[in-house]
Amino acid sequence: MSKPLCTLSFLFFITFFGYSQQNLKTYIGEWTGKTENENPFNFRVTVNTEKNGKGHFKVSNDHIIFDEAFRFRTQINLSLSPKLVFTGELSSDKTKISGFMRLNGDFYPIVLRKDKEGYTGVWDISKIHYLQPQAYELEIRGVDENEEEYPAYPILGTLWCMKFKKQKDSISFTDYKTGLDYKGLLKNSEIIMDIGFGDLTVASITYKKAEENTEQQVILGKKDSLKADGWKVASKPLSFPELEKDVLNNTLEGTECVIIAEKGQITYEVYFNGFNSEIPHDMRSAAKSWGSTIIGIAIDDGIIENVEQKVYPHLPSKYQYTKDEEKSNIRLVDLLTMRSGINVYESTYQESDNWLKTVLEAPLAHASGTTTRYKSADPFLSGVYLNERLGKPLSFYIQEKLFAPLGITNYIMNADDTGIPYFGGGLYLTPRDMLKLGQLYMNKGVWEGKRILSEEWVNASFEKHTRLENVSDKNEYGYFWWHQPYEIDGKTISSVEARGNGGQYIFILPELDTVVVITSGNYRKGQLLRQPEKILSDYILPKLVRG
Repeated sequence: MSKPLCTLSFLFFITFFGYSQQNLKTYIGEWTGKTENENPFNFRVTVNTEKNGKGHFKVSNDHIIFDEAFRFRTQINLSLSPKLVFTGELSSDKTKISGFMRLNGDFYPIVLRKDKEGYTGVWDISKIHYLQPQAYELEIRGVDENEEEYPAYPILGTLWCMKFKKQKDSISFTDYKTGLDYKGLLKNSEIIMDIGFGDLTVASITYKKAEENTEQQVILGKKDSLKADGWKVASKPLSFPELEKDVLNNTLEGTECVIIAEKGQITYEVYFNGFNSEIPHDMRSAAKSWGSTIIGIAIDDGIIENVEQKVYPHLPSKYQYTKDEEKSNIRLVDLLTMRSGINVYESTYQESDNWLKTVLEAPLAHASGTTTRYKSADPFLSGVYLNERLGKPLSFYIQEKLFAPLGITNYIMNADDTGIPYFGGGLYLTPRDMLKLGQLYMNKGVWEGKRILSEEWVNASFEKHTRLENVSDKNEYGYFWWHQPYEIDGKTISSVEARGNGGQYIFILPELDTVVVITSGNYRKGQLLRQPEKILSDYILPKLVRG
């Protein structure tokens, strides 16, 4: 996902650093932070019930941050702040409340279980890697004025920053991802940040200049033969010492995880750059393939008749004025294959006040169904279309029909500007759970003996429906799935792939009965975006093919 931050970042550089070259030299570099509490971003959530039918919804760490009175009912919808909403549903046996904390633009799943106090659970926003206790880091650097599209962000490795203000030694800004507000004090050898919701402070972090440390840590995957997540680990694992060496010496810059499953068992799992098996990773556009999966499940359920359905009859009524004779022909299959013809890109509609209005008002560059142009507007519309056809929130449908059957609980789901799950990208999954999505398709829609997705949809999704005309390789394309061939020892190995900005890949290799997931942190580094393909072709496939 692109973020509307470039101009703001440049302005911050001018106001924060530009007035004094000495000031720039003083603060430029890497900083590490500490808090007094072990993990202030791991919150305890409680619902206290009273005999009169009222309740209190509380969010706390070492102190109470929110305490909201409400009328206790089966369905709970609470707005705790402009950026924080809780939506929950009481189970029929009244033993738990399942739902989501929606912070800014993201859904965090949460389950509150009945206890002596009422209902209690945990909401952990330190799932985002830069909010983990061991990863409070800032990297401050200047802006390259020649990079018009993606100037370097002054604060990197932690935040997507917005709304910068500076007064003397005080600064403030908002993290785009979480919506958390940062208020900082610049001192000679420290940067002190109070973090919270407006004036409600969650934590204080004291940053000091980081010591030089060029060594990377390699974290191997867990050796359990069977984890609670359903994965089995093979008794004879693979080894790739050259791959690990080249990641550590920065030949393969930014690589964060490589994980391989052969015949349904994990044979290789390794993490770099502070990541591990429990940290969800931003899939970026690789999550488009996940959106296609949800559409397939809805077709299997009879909620959508088939992919030939016209889109406009099931878009919100207040935007029907944007329909004309050509737009009325857009079908669901045109969205799934990037052939809507709508001429608008993510950076345009995400910077607008109304994403859907901006997309639907955009003119058609081509008649629908005729020209394939890769963009995020088409998957975005497919999610809006499905949401309008459901009798329940799309977030609950996704949890019930896909995540729960796959045993996926540790995730963050991106939303659009109205709070609908966003099919254009930005889902956070652990690499093991990304691997599950690939294995689900490898198994023709079955996980652990249970059918989740029809074989017909898997086959239709992998069919080569078209070619992407605005990408360098003109890849053949399915329903939000890429096709890419690899040549190894004169043999062509076909791969079906989910791809995301920064180097997020799910490779499905049907001929080898193998799924590979590679995650990376190479955002805004165009020359490295496709590095996972090199890792697959130069390191992994030769060993898999040759044995």
